[in-house]
Parts: sequence; structure tokens; C-alpha cells
Amino acid sequence: MWQSDEGPPSHSVPPHLVAKAAAALGRDAFERVHGALLRAYFEDNRDISSPATLLAIWLEQGLPEGEFARADGPALLRQVMDEHNQAIELGVGGVPAMQMDGDDAAITGAHPAELYRRWIAKRIEEDAR
Repeated sequence: MWQSDEGPPSHSVPPHLVAKAAAALGRDAFERVHGALLRAYFEDNRDISSPATLLAIWLEQGLPEGEFARADGPALLRQVMDEHNQAIELGVGGVPAMQMDGDDAAITGAHPAELYRRWIAKRIEEDAR
């Protein structure tokens, strides 16, 4: 349940842009920002669609303030929207979503690890035939 005076995020594009901008700075930057975005939303009930919140998260992770502008780049927005549209074409209606390379199906939603193990084992078995 959302427990904050701050409204819930209006959509997920802004945090995706910030995560991609962090990824351009390296894997460590991406992992720090990605983890912080998840905690901000799921644990702290912060509005991760708010530019002020996103900048604060960026700075909290020790990333250079001047690099935050990467999140506003039109090429990055096109990339995120292309990925979003691809997910819709696959029938993805939520997150997390997983797709195995070469599969036209995706698993949407949080599931027990055993489900993923079975999915991978089945794929390995099929590929071995």
C-alpha cells in the first residue's frame, strides 16, 4: 500500500531514462541507480516519476550532477520507447518481465525462482533435441 504524502509515480519512463543514463556511465553506476530506484519506489514510497526525486536519487548515488542531463537526450527516449513498444508487442503488461533469447513469449510479474529454473531447464532440454 502506498504510504506517502507524495503521490505515486505517474509512469515509468522517467526512471527508465535515468537508469539508462546511469548505464552510460558504467555498470556500477547503473547498478547503484537501479537499486536506489527500486528502493525508492518499493520501500520508501517516493515518486520516481518526479524530476526532483530522480535528480536526488542520482546525487545520492554519487553520480556527477552534470551527467544527469543524459536522461533528457532524445536518442535515449527513442530507445526506451522502442523497448516499451517491443514489450507491448510481446504481451508484457507489467514488470518485472523476462524473455529468453530466441523466444517470442515473456513471463510477466514477480514469480518464485523455481518457475524461472523450470523455464530455463525446459529450454535447455528443447535445444538439446
